[in-house]
Amino acid sequence: MKRWVTPVDVLTGLRVPLAVLFPFLHRPAQQLAVVAMVAISDVFDGILARRMGSSRIGAVLDPVVDKLFMASAFLAVGSRGVLRPIEVLAVLGRDIIAVVGFLGSWLLQRPAAVPARTGGKVVTVAQMVTLIAAIVASPLAHPLAWMTAVVGLIAIWDYGRVAARLHRPERGSET
Repeated sequence: MKRWVTPVDVLTGLRVPLAVLFPFLHRPAQQLAVVAMVAISDVFDGILARRMGSSRIGAVLDPVVDKLFMASAFLAVGSRGVLRPIEVLAVLGRDIIAVVGFLGSWLLQRPAAVPARTGGKVVTVAQMVTLIAAIVASPLAHPLAWMTAVVGLIAIWDYGRVAARLHRPERGSET
């Protein structure tokens, strides 16, 4: 039986104050430091969860905290005009669709626990790279935002395909 909370969950939860803090930081060096702390804690909590075992809350907490940080960071960067609002929306598209999908499945009482997939991890890395480019006002920020959006759409398609398979009745079980 899985534990409810582990020390790994505490490490994950430490990213929440960083998400709250990010919009109040206006110097690129400060923002980059927070991005580095978030990225490092995300990598380490994943490694530790695989070694020590995950908890019931950790399976939900990690993706929620990741989405909270990305939303906070991209809305802050977007408010500075580094990315256009449509680009912020595009970069966060995978997260928005995932939240809507989760809420829909929960309301329909058909939640599907889809394990982390490679596409989702690629989107997270692409979001981080796009965020860094936006923080340093790189001319690559705009193309990276659109590349992240495309990768996000592919990841959503992949997750949707897996979730649909989980809800498909097994052959021979229909009467």
